[in-house]
Amino acid sequence: MSEDIVRIFDTTLRDGEQAPGCSMTVEEKRQVARQLARLGVDVIEAGFPAASPGDWDAVRAIAEDAYDWPVAPTICGLARATRKDIEAAATALAGAPARRIHTFLATSDVHLQYKLQMTRAAVITRVHEMVGYAASFIDDVEFSPEDASRSDAGFLHDVLRAAIDAGATTINIPDTVGYTTPDEYFALIAGIRQQVVGDRDVVISTHCHDDLGLAVANSLAGVQAGARQVECTINGIGERAGNAALEEVVMALRTRRARYAADTHVRTEEIGRASRLVSRCTGVRVPPNKAIVGANAFAHEAGIHQDGMLKHRETYEIMHAEHVGLEGGRLVLGKHSGRAALRAHLATLGHALADAECDAVFAKFKEVADRKKVVDDRELEAIVAGETKRGSATFTLELVQVSCGTHAIPTATVKLRGPDERELVAAAQGDGPVDAVCLLYTSPSPRD
Repeated sequence: MSEDIVRIFDTTLRDGEQAPGCSMTVEEKRQVARQLARLGVDVIEAGFPAASPGDWDAVRAIAEDAYDWPVAPTICGLARATRKDIEAAATALAGAPARRIHTFLATSDVHLQYKLQMTRAAVITRVHEMVGYAASFIDDVEFSPEDASRSDAGFLHDVLRAAIDAGATTINIPDTVGYTTPDEYFALIAGIRQQVVGDRDVVISTHCHDDLGLAVANSLAGVQAGARQVECTINGIGERAGNAALEEVVMALRTRRARYAADTHVRTEEIGRASRLVSRCTGVRVPPNKAIVGANAFAHEAGIHQDGMLKHRETYEIMHAEHVGLEGGRLVLGKHSGRAALRAHLATLGHALADAECDAVFAKFKEVADRKKVVDDRELEAIVAGETKRGSATFTLELVQVSCGTHAIPTATVKLRGPDERELVAAAQGDGPVDAVCLLYTSPSPRD
């Protein structure tokens, strides 16, 4: 079976930025765009130029920046099906080495009746005129029938034919409100491929939202049905529940090549960096359990899983974290961890324990782990020292006292008791009580 290339159309800077709290400055957008170019996406939807002067400036800046990138994706601007929007997109994109205008108009009855107040015939006429107008500026034109998944199939096909006849080279089929299921979306794309596109040189694209948690599944169903472009965002950010997550779509295609017979141009080792950059620029934290880029995506705590990982990574990992630019195979030591994982980790800390010593340390470790979520290396060192009498002499913290206030100098006093029962007391002043305690650690002055 031959392998096709699926274009990745990244809309982080347009649809992703529309998510509440995800707006970015022009400079932040430029940083993200540069990283998307390094990532190897095919198209960057840089913004909605007619939405605001700031958006127009961002699209123009990214379009001009693209000349300096080693490999420049196509830079795209969104436009409603109006002359003013299309002109704004065309002027903002003028400096790009490769550019695309993406215009859209809704086709579902609920949108026609309540939002647009247009007849079906008027919609077909508008689409033909405005796609043609966009094509008079740029050869690469994409058309989206908004809310396509809730539109009448026959009318949708008529609208798409009008768009293609007017010069659209990509037709995007949005599941705008995340309503469709994978089997329905497969049928929708397959029907368009057979009854509208046929043998014409037109790319079918997917654009799926995650309101029911099906955005990635629907996008992949679209690929199986013949779509060869997927619209997605880094970390899955976007309107309401978000868009199909780029990292999930790309790694699903890469990991399940035999299933989809398709791959992308994405350099997957840049995914982790892209995820962290978008999170930093938007201020939206990536959930720990997020597929591919979450902190726990390649972490293992359960003892059975850890034992399998120590023996062979593929027992519990279907991909390697290094392939997406992250650190992987991390064994988290918590109350579910087993003896094998603890012993292996202690070996990395330089502790080769006899069986009896390991039993004692493991029992104490379990006792501590039951009280805490994660046991870190400092606590492990203390457990080993206490249970095996290895390492340096231990000290007991007897007292910590801090003094601070509006008219007081922050001061900290600490008293330790050594193994020979000798008391060590020290005091320090700092910018605040925590700083004072830290100064005791960095420059202690113990006294009897």
